[in-house]
Amino acid sequence: MPRIIDVIEAPDQRADELVVRVPEVGAGDFRLGSQLIVRESQRAVFYRDGKSLDVFGPGRHTLTTANLPLLSDLLRLATEGKDIFTAEVYFVNMRELTDLKWGTPEPITLRDSDLGLVRLRSFGQYSMQVADPKRFVDQFVGTQGLYRTAQIADFLRGVIISRLTDVLGENMTSILDLPRLFDELSAALRARLQDDFTAMGLGLKQFRIISISPTEETAQAIDERASMGAIGDMNAYMQFKAARAIGDAAQQPGGGSSEGLGMGAGLGMGMGMASMIAQAMGQGQSSSGAPTGQGPAEGGTTVPEVMTLDQAAAYLQVSPADVQALIDSGELKARKIGNQVRISKKAIDQFLQG
Repeated sequence: MPRIIDVIEAPDQRADELVVRVPEVGAGDFRLGSQLIVRESQRAVFYRDGKSLDVFGPGRHTLTTANLPLLSDLLRLATEGKDIFTAEVYFVNMRELTDLKWGTPEPITLRDSDLGLVRLRSFGQYSMQVADPKRFVDQFVGTQGLYRTAQIADFLRGVIISRLTDVLGENMTSILDLPRLFDELSAALRARLQDDFTAMGLGLKQFRIISISPTEETAQAIDERASMGAIGDMNAYMQFKAARAIGDAAQQPGGGSSEGLGMGAGLGMGMGMASMIAQAMGQGQSSSGAPTGQGPAEGGTTVPEVMTLDQAAAYLQVSPADVQALIDSGELKARKIGNQVRISKKAIDQFLQG
Protein backbone atom coordinates (compact mmCIF):
# COMPACT_ATOMS: atom_id res chain seq x y z
CA MET A 1 0.00 0.00 0.00
CA PRO A 2 1.50 3.41 -0.91
CA ARG A 3 2.57 5.68 1.90
CA ILE A 4 0.13 8.54 2.57
CA ILE A 5 1.67 11.90 3.49
CA ASP A 6 -0.69 13.91 5.69
CA VAL A 7 1.60 16.94 6.34
CA ILE A 8 3.85 18.33 3.63
CA GLU A 9 6.48 20.81 4.82
CA ALA A 10 10.21 21.64 4.86
CA PRO A 11 10.82 23.08 8.33
CA ASP A 12 14.59 22.68 8.30
CA GLN A 13 15.41 24.43 5.03
CA ARG A 14 18.70 26.25 5.58
CA ALA A 15 19.26 29.86 4.57
CA ASP A 16 21.74 28.83 1.87
CA GLU A 17 19.50 26.11 0.36
CA LEU A 18 17.62 27.27 -2.71
CA VAL A 19 15.41 24.20 -3.15
CA VAL A 20 14.24 21.36 -0.89
CA ARG A 21 12.43 18.44 -2.50
CA VAL A 22 9.65 16.50 -0.73
CA PRO A 23 10.11 13.58 -0.86
CA GLU A 24 13.88 13.58 -1.38
CA VAL A 25 13.66 10.80 -3.99
CA GLY A 26 10.82 9.27 -5.98
CA ALA A 27 7.26 10.56 -6.15
CA GLY A 28 5.18 11.52 -3.14
CA ASP A 29 1.78 9.93 -2.53
CA PHE A 30 -0.57 12.76 -1.53
CA ARG A 31 -4.27 12.64 -0.72
CA LEU A 32 -6.86 15.35 -0.65
CA GLY A 33 -7.13 16.83 2.82
CA SER A 34 -3.35 16.71 3.40
CA GLN A 35 -1.91 19.83 5.01
CA LEU A 36 0.67 21.85 3.10
CA ILE A 37 2.63 24.24 5.34
CA VAL A 38 4.64 26.96 3.58
CA ARG A 39 6.78 29.30 5.65
CA GLU A 40 7.17 33.04 5.12
CA SER A 41 10.47 32.69 3.27
CA GLN A 42 9.24 29.83 1.06
CA ARG A 43 7.11 29.10 -1.95
CA ALA A 44 5.86 25.56 -2.70
CA VAL A 45 5.77 24.35 -6.30
CA PHE A 46 3.93 21.13 -7.17
CA TYR A 47 5.72 19.19 -9.88
CA ARG A 48 4.82 16.12 -11.91
CA ASP A 49 6.04 14.48 -15.13
CA GLY A 50 8.61 17.21 -15.80
CA LYS A 51 6.13 20.05 -15.43
CA SER A 52 5.39 22.54 -12.67
CA LEU A 53 1.66 22.68 -11.92
CA ASP A 54 0.69 24.86 -8.94
CA VAL A 55 2.47 27.41 -6.71
CA PHE A 56 1.51 28.06 -3.07
CA GLY A 57 2.52 31.06 -0.95
CA PRO A 58 3.12 31.27 2.81
CA GLY A 59 0.54 29.74 5.15
CA ARG A 60 -1.31 26.47 5.80
CA HIS A 61 -3.14 24.99 2.82
CA THR A 62 -5.56 22.09 2.76
CA LEU A 63 -5.24 20.18 -0.48
CA THR A 64 -8.63 20.14 -2.23
CA THR A 65 -9.83 20.25 -5.81
CA ALA A 66 -10.58 23.94 -5.24
CA ASN A 67 -6.98 24.95 -4.64
CA LEU A 68 -5.44 22.30 -6.90
CA PRO A 69 -7.17 22.97 -10.25
CA LEU A 70 -4.20 21.90 -12.33
CA LEU A 71 -3.93 18.63 -10.40
CA SER A 72 -7.59 17.69 -10.86
CA ASP A 73 -6.83 15.41 -13.81
CA LEU A 74 -4.43 13.43 -11.62
CA LEU A 75 -7.29 12.45 -9.34
CA ARG A 76 -8.49 10.05 -12.01
CA LEU A 77 -5.59 7.83 -10.94
CA ALA A 78 -7.38 7.15 -7.63
CA THR A 79 -8.28 3.52 -7.02
CA GLU A 80 -10.49 1.76 -4.54
CA GLY A 81 -12.21 5.03 -3.66
CA LYS A 82 -9.05 6.62 -2.28
CA ASP A 83 -8.38 10.12 -3.67
CA ILE A 84 -4.59 9.79 -4.01
CA PHE A 85 -2.28 11.43 -6.55
CA THR A 86 1.50 11.26 -6.99
CA ALA A 87 3.66 14.37 -7.34
CA GLU A 88 6.70 16.11 -5.86
CA VAL A 89 6.80 19.38 -3.99
CA TYR A 90 9.73 21.77 -4.27
CA PHE A 91 10.06 24.28 -1.46
CA VAL A 92 11.85 27.28 -2.98
CA ASN A 93 13.86 29.56 -0.67
CA MET A 94 12.85 33.20 -1.22
CA ARG A 95 15.57 34.70 1.00
CA GLU A 96 18.28 36.82 -0.57
CA LEU A 97 21.47 34.76 -0.79
CA THR A 98 24.53 36.92 -0.12
CA ASP A 99 28.29 36.45 -0.35
CA LEU A 100 28.07 34.00 -3.24
CA LYS A 101 31.46 33.64 -4.90
CA TRP A 102 32.51 33.12 -8.49
CA GLY A 103 35.89 32.68 -10.15
CA THR A 104 37.56 31.64 -13.39
CA PRO A 105 38.53 27.95 -13.33
CA GLU A 106 40.94 28.56 -16.23
CA PRO A 107 42.75 31.78 -17.29
CA ILE A 108 41.06 33.94 -19.95
CA THR A 109 43.25 34.84 -22.96
CA LEU A 110 42.80 38.41 -24.23
CA ARG A 111 44.52 40.89 -26.53
CA ASP A 112 46.56 43.63 -24.87
CA SER A 113 47.73 46.85 -26.53
CA ASP A 114 51.05 46.81 -24.62
CA LEU A 115 51.87 43.12 -24.23
CA GLY A 116 50.14 41.58 -27.24
CA LEU A 117 48.38 38.67 -25.49
CA VAL A 118 47.71 38.22 -21.78
CA ARG A 119 46.12 35.48 -19.67
CA LEU A 120 44.01 36.65 -16.74
CA ARG A 121 42.26 35.16 -13.73
CA SER A 122 39.35 36.84 -11.97
CA PHE A 123 37.05 36.29 -9.00
CA GLY A 124 34.33 38.20 -7.17
CA GLN A 125 31.06 38.07 -5.22
CA TYR A 126 27.35 38.42 -5.96
CA SER A 127 23.99 38.17 -4.25
CA MET A 128 20.70 36.97 -5.69
CA GLN A 129 17.11 36.04 -4.85
CA VAL A 130 14.48 33.86 -6.48
CA ALA A 131 12.05 36.19 -8.25
CA ASP A 132 9.75 33.70 -10.04
CA PRO A 133 9.54 30.32 -8.21
CA LYS A 134 7.70 28.53 -11.02
CA ARG A 135 10.14 29.67 -13.71
CA PHE A 136 13.08 28.91 -11.41
CA VAL A 137 11.90 25.33 -10.83
CA ASP A 138 11.19 24.92 -14.56
CA GLN A 139 14.71 26.03 -15.52
CA PHE A 140 16.74 24.16 -12.92
CA VAL A 141 14.60 21.14 -12.04
CA GLY A 142 12.65 20.51 -15.23
CA THR A 143 15.36 21.44 -17.76
CA GLN A 144 18.68 20.90 -15.96
CA GLY A 145 17.64 18.29 -13.39
CA LEU A 146 19.33 20.43 -10.69
CA TYR A 147 17.89 21.31 -7.33
CA ARG A 148 20.86 21.37 -4.96
CA THR A 149 22.41 24.75 -4.19
CA ALA A 150 25.96 23.69 -5.10
CA GLN A 151 24.80 22.40 -8.51
CA ILE A 152 22.88 25.60 -9.24
CA ALA A 153 25.88 27.74 -8.18
CA ASP A 154 28.13 25.78 -10.57
CA PHE A 155 25.68 26.39 -13.41
CA LEU A 156 25.50 30.13 -12.67
CA ARG A 157 29.31 30.33 -12.49
CA GLY A 158 29.51 29.20 -16.11
CA VAL A 159 27.05 31.92 -17.15
CA ILE A 160 29.06 34.58 -15.26
CA ILE A 161 32.40 33.54 -16.81
CA SER A 162 30.88 33.59 -20.31
CA ARG A 163 29.61 37.16 -19.85
CA LEU A 164 32.87 38.24 -18.17
CA THR A 165 34.86 37.12 -21.22
CA ASP A 166 32.55 39.14 -23.50
CA VAL A 167 32.77 42.31 -21.37
CA LEU A 168 36.57 42.16 -21.01
CA GLY A 169 37.03 41.47 -24.72
CA GLU A 170 34.95 44.54 -25.62
CA ASN A 171 36.32 47.00 -23.04
CA MET A 172 39.93 46.06 -22.24
CA THR A 173 42.82 47.80 -23.97
CA SER A 174 45.65 47.07 -21.52
CA ILE A 175 45.88 45.07 -18.32
CA LEU A 176 47.60 48.10 -16.78
CA ASP A 177 44.31 50.04 -17.05
CA LEU A 178 42.10 47.39 -15.41
CA PRO A 179 42.50 48.34 -11.69
CA ARG A 180 40.79 51.70 -12.26
CA LEU A 181 37.95 50.12 -14.25
CA PHE A 182 36.65 47.58 -11.69
CA ASP A 183 33.51 49.59 -10.87
CA GLU A 184 32.68 50.19 -14.53
CA LEU A 185 33.30 46.56 -15.48
CA SER A 186 31.21 45.32 -12.54
CA ALA A 187 28.29 47.54 -13.60
CA ALA A 188 28.56 46.46 -17.24
CA LEU A 189 28.72 42.79 -16.29
CA ARG A 190 25.75 43.09 -13.91
CA ALA A 191 23.68 44.66 -16.71
CA ARG A 192 24.57 41.78 -19.05
CA LEU A 193 23.78 39.14 -16.41
CA GLN A 194 20.46 40.68 -15.37
CA ASP A 195 18.58 39.32 -18.39
CA ASP A 196 20.17 35.88 -17.99
CA PHE A 197 19.15 35.68 -14.33
CA THR A 198 15.62 36.94 -15.07
CA ALA A 199 15.16 34.24 -17.71
CA MET A 200 15.95 31.66 -15.01
CA GLY A 201 13.50 33.15 -12.49
CA LEU A 202 16.27 34.82 -10.46
CA GLY A 203 16.97 38.42 -9.48
CA LEU A 204 20.60 39.55 -9.41
CA LYS A 205 20.88 41.97 -6.48
CA GLN A 206 24.58 42.84 -6.31
CA PHE A 207 27.63 41.94 -8.36
CA ARG A 208 31.28 42.78 -7.70
CA ILE A 209 34.60 42.08 -9.37
CA ILE A 210 37.14 41.80 -6.56
CA SER A 211 40.28 40.93 -8.50
CA ILE A 212 41.59 40.53 -12.04
CA SER A 213 45.15 39.21 -11.90
CA PRO A 214 47.63 37.96 -14.51
CA THR A 215 48.99 34.44 -14.61
CA GLU A 216 52.63 33.87 -13.68
CA GLU A 217 53.75 34.00 -17.32
CA THR A 218 51.90 37.28 -17.96
CA ALA A 219 53.26 38.78 -14.72
CA GLN A 220 56.80 37.92 -15.86
CA ALA A 221 56.18 39.67 -19.19
CA ILE A 222 54.95 42.77 -17.31
CA ASP A 223 58.10 42.76 -15.14
CA GLU A 224 60.30 42.52 -18.23
CA ARG A 225 58.43 45.36 -19.91
CA ALA A 226 58.80 47.51 -16.79
CA SER A 227 62.53 46.75 -16.67
CA MET A 228 62.93 47.81 -20.30
CA GLY A 229 61.09 51.06 -19.57
CA ALA A 230 63.37 51.75 -16.61
CA ILE A 231 66.49 51.12 -18.72
CA GLY A 232 65.40 53.55 -21.44
CA ASP A 233 68.06 53.41 -24.19
CA MET A 234 68.64 49.70 -24.74
CA ASN A 235 71.68 50.22 -27.04
CA ALA A 236 73.45 52.34 -24.46
CA TYR A 237 72.63 49.77 -21.78
CA MET A 238 74.09 46.94 -23.86
CA GLN A 239 77.25 48.97 -24.50
CA PHE A 240 77.59 49.61 -20.79
CA LYS A 241 77.19 45.89 -20.01
CA ALA A 242 79.77 44.94 -22.65
CA ALA A 243 82.28 47.51 -21.37
CA ARG A 244 81.77 46.31 -17.81
CA ALA A 245 82.30 42.68 -18.88
CA ILE A 246 85.61 43.68 -20.52
CA GLY A 247 86.65 45.48 -17.36
CA ASP A 248 85.86 42.41 -15.26
CA ALA A 249 87.79 40.20 -17.67
CA ALA A 250 90.80 42.50 -17.45
CA GLN A 251 90.97 41.86 -13.69
CA GLN A 252 91.52 38.16 -14.32
CA PRO A 253 95.08 36.75 -14.50
CA GLY A 254 96.57 37.32 -17.94
CA GLY A 255 94.20 40.13 -18.75
CA GLY A 256 91.43 37.72 -19.64
CA SER A 257 93.07 36.55 -22.87
CA SER A 258 95.53 33.81 -21.94
CA GLU A 259 93.52 32.27 -19.08
CA GLY A 260 89.77 31.71 -18.99
CA LEU A 261 88.76 33.74 -22.03
CA GLY A 262 91.41 32.62 -24.48
CA MET A 263 92.99 34.44 -27.39
CA GLY A 264 89.90 34.27 -29.59
CA ALA A 265 87.69 35.77 -26.89
CA GLY A 266 90.24 38.55 -26.28
CA LEU A 267 90.30 39.41 -29.97
CA GLY A 268 86.52 39.30 -30.07
CA MET A 269 86.27 41.74 -27.18
CA GLY A 270 88.83 44.01 -28.85
CA MET A 271 86.81 44.04 -32.03
CA GLY A 272 83.64 44.68 -30.03
CA MET A 273 85.27 47.63 -28.27
CA ALA A 274 86.45 49.03 -31.60
CA SER A 275 82.94 48.70 -32.96
CA MET A 276 81.50 50.52 -29.94
CA ILE A 277 84.05 53.31 -30.26
CA ALA A 278 83.26 53.70 -33.96
CA GLN A 279 79.54 53.78 -33.18
CA ALA A 280 80.08 56.40 -30.49
CA MET A 281 82.09 58.51 -32.94
CA GLY A 282 79.34 58.13 -35.54
CA GLN A 283 76.73 59.27 -33.00
CA GLY A 284 78.79 62.35 -32.25
CA GLN A 285 78.58 63.61 -35.85
CA SER A 286 76.64 66.72 -36.74
CA SER A 287 73.11 66.61 -38.15
CA SER A 288 74.46 66.78 -41.70
CA GLY A 289 76.26 63.51 -41.13
CA ALA A 290 73.36 61.67 -39.50
CA PRO A 291 72.34 58.36 -41.12
CA THR A 292 69.35 58.25 -43.46
CA GLY A 293 66.00 57.99 -41.66
CA GLN A 294 67.29 59.48 -38.38
CA GLY A 295 67.17 62.94 -36.90
CA PRO A 296 70.11 65.10 -35.84
CA ALA A 297 72.23 64.16 -32.84
CA GLU A 298 70.92 65.51 -29.54
CA GLY A 299 72.83 64.96 -26.31
CA GLY A 300 75.24 62.58 -28.05
CA THR A 301 72.47 60.14 -29.15
CA THR A 302 70.92 59.99 -32.63
CA VAL A 303 67.16 60.55 -32.46
CA PRO A 304 65.13 58.42 -34.91
CA GLU A 305 62.57 60.14 -37.10
CA VAL A 306 59.95 57.53 -36.11
CA MET A 307 59.89 56.43 -32.46
CA THR A 308 58.33 53.76 -30.32
CA LEU A 309 56.44 54.67 -27.14
CA ASP A 310 59.54 54.07 -25.01
CA GLN A 311 61.82 56.07 -27.36
CA ALA A 312 59.38 58.99 -27.33
CA ALA A 313 59.28 58.85 -23.54
CA ALA A 314 63.09 58.92 -23.39
CA TYR A 315 63.18 61.82 -25.83
CA LEU A 316 60.66 63.80 -23.76
CA GLN A 317 62.24 62.57 -20.49
CA VAL A 318 58.88 61.37 -19.16
CA SER A 319 57.31 57.95 -18.59
CA PRO A 320 55.69 55.91 -21.40
CA ALA A 321 52.37 56.27 -19.55
CA ASP A 322 52.63 60.06 -19.83
CA VAL A 323 53.21 59.80 -23.59
CA GLN A 324 50.24 57.43 -23.93
CA ALA A 325 48.06 59.90 -22.04
CA LEU A 326 49.05 62.70 -24.46
CA ILE A 327 48.16 60.42 -27.41
CA ASP A 328 44.81 59.43 -25.90
CA SER A 329 43.91 63.09 -25.27
CA GLY A 330 44.76 64.02 -28.87
CA GLU A 331 47.51 66.48 -27.87
CA LEU A 332 50.19 64.32 -29.49
CA LYS A 333 49.60 62.77 -32.90
CA ALA A 334 50.58 59.13 -33.37
CA ARG A 335 49.81 56.10 -35.50
CA LYS A 336 48.84 52.61 -34.29
CA ILE A 337 50.19 49.80 -36.48
CA GLY A 338 48.77 46.50 -35.29
CA ASN A 339 49.34 46.55 -31.54
CA GLN A 340 52.28 48.99 -31.70
CA VAL A 341 52.25 52.79 -31.46
CA ARG A 342 54.60 54.90 -33.61
CA ILE A 343 55.25 58.65 -33.14
CA SER A 344 57.17 60.88 -35.51
CA LYS A 345 59.89 63.17 -34.17
CA LYS A 346 58.27 65.99 -36.13
CA ALA A 347 54.98 65.50 -34.22
CA ILE A 348 56.82 65.61 -30.88
CA ASP A 349 58.71 68.77 -31.86
CA GLN A 350 55.45 70.45 -32.97
CA PHE A 351 53.88 69.51 -29.64
CA LEU A 352 56.80 71.01 -27.70
CA GLN A 353 56.57 74.23 -29.71
CA GLY A 354 52.90 74.51 -28.73
